[in-house]
Amino acid sequence: MMRTLDCDVLVVGSGIAGLMTALRMSRSHDVILATKRTADVSSSNWAQGGISCVSHPHDSFEAHIDDTLATGGGLSDEDAVRAIIQGGPDGIAALEEFGVEFAKRPEYPQYYDLGREGGHSFRRVLHAGDITGHEIILKLLQAAHSRSRIRILEQSHAIDLVTTGWLKQEGTNTCLGSYFLDGRTSEVFAVRAKHTVLATGGACKVYLYTSNPDVATGDGIAMAWRAGLPVKNMEMVQFHPTCLFHREAKSFLISEAVRGEGGRLVSLDGRDFMKDVDPRGALAPRDVVARAIDHEMKVSGAPCVHLDIRHKSRSFLQGRFPNIYERCYELGIDMAEQPIPVVPAAHYFCGGVEAEVNGQTRMPGLYVIGEAACTGLHGANRLASNSLLEGLVMADLLTEELPKLDSQLPQSRPVIPDWDPFHAVPSDEAVVVEHNWNEVRTLMWDYVGIERTDKRLARARRRIHNLRNEIREYYLDYLLTTDTLELRNLATVAELVIRCARRRKESRGLHYTLDYPEALPQAEETFLHDPPGESLDLLDNHAV
Repeated sequence: MMRTLDCDVLVVGSGIAGLMTALRMSRSHDVILATKRTADVSSSNWAQGGISCVSHPHDSFEAHIDDTLATGGGLSDEDAVRAIIQGGPDGIAALEEFGVEFAKRPEYPQYYDLGREGGHSFRRVLHAGDITGHEIILKLLQAAHSRSRIRILEQSHAIDLVTTGWLKQEGTNTCLGSYFLDGRTSEVFAVRAKHTVLATGGACKVYLYTSNPDVATGDGIAMAWRAGLPVKNMEMVQFHPTCLFHREAKSFLISEAVRGEGGRLVSLDGRDFMKDVDPRGALAPRDVVARAIDHEMKVSGAPCVHLDIRHKSRSFLQGRFPNIYERCYELGIDMAEQPIPVVPAAHYFCGGVEAEVNGQTRMPGLYVIGEAACTGLHGANRLASNSLLEGLVMADLLTEELPKLDSQLPQSRPVIPDWDPFHAVPSDEAVVVEHNWNEVRTLMWDYVGIERTDKRLARARRRIHNLRNEIREYYLDYLLTTDTLELRNLATVAELVIRCARRRKESRGLHYTLDYPEALPQAEETFLHDPPGESLDLLDNHAV
């Protein structure tokens, strides 16, 4: 018999969105927080720069809204932008109640030491040095472990959502919970919940070079898609301009805050090429800066460019960027005396599962928040440090809706069927997973990267279709592993990105195509919604 756990609220993911949701909802509901590694592994934990929020008397919500809309390239939804930004101060206050300490100005300790990043017209980025995400996740995890109504399941990898429609039950298709794979025992179990919240983050591991941790494989996006939910703007993938270029450094980001403190982007011969690209120079929005670096590297044949902040003192750099300074120094780069070699890397998904700002989706009982969701906040390009803000505020907005959502859902919940592996056997071909993993990420980097063309996208679509068929066969033939599940989700997300990119016949925000270098007069969202039964994976569950 399969083990089934019951709760009021199932939260999948342990970044800022998932932890805040669990903490908020545990005041009145029993919560299970499931995460596929240990609970401290998330993109939120890696966030360096900080969290944007109007905090200075000379700043304003309207200025932050205007900056967000301008960066979003016409695809942002103003109502969503306004809701998220205006919810920022309450979210910051909540973090501080949980013990998060944001840096204050030494000379005026009553004021935050606010940073400035690309696209912002004002200093409004709260930070804890250059380990802001780590500080936030540390304090939220401490609070979550102390709550008796929160049960944390580590090493628990979500496989697929369970819905009444999949069970062939009459009525509105409603989410009942999810199947999980225990990464330690290989046991498949289920969690049955009245409310299921996907806070699984983004999918930038779909690219060969990324600033994200290994867990960023698009699990929630792929699961929601297989359950029949639409996705939007998946082609809008943000490449962070400045990932450390060093053979011993894996996915180490050089925060945009370094440029906010005056760091210049220069060619290997010292030329400030950003001056010729945008009047804002190195503090232009990320899409502009990443394309400029990519162009400079291609024209010059250089493997990287330099980020130069040598005009700042060593004591300043060690105090403001202790983690970045230490890591660079370990690798032989003294950023007080040497420029830092950097390259762009896939960083953030602005598209995702269609969702309201409170996380609600078209499926009752299922909510998507944070990077996995597409709410209209980011549009065609994310404003720096709006990501932690989004996860924080969406958790609050969803919790506010919970009493109403409770009343709209049926009180009784059907039994989740046992998982049956059918004819699946242990794999003796694990090399296939590694090979397909590398092939997916390489084709996405080569054909669906910073610059795109119709020809490259067509080639990518043919290759990903064949790869997904191979991966599907492997998934059905062999017993589950976490590697198999991540590869399956990664390939699904890759195809969604390619399909959306092929539909957009213009250059806008993060989507730049050499075949259509100008933006169309009217900005329109890219929307995908395959009818039930037509998506490649909808019938792949191994349940009886």
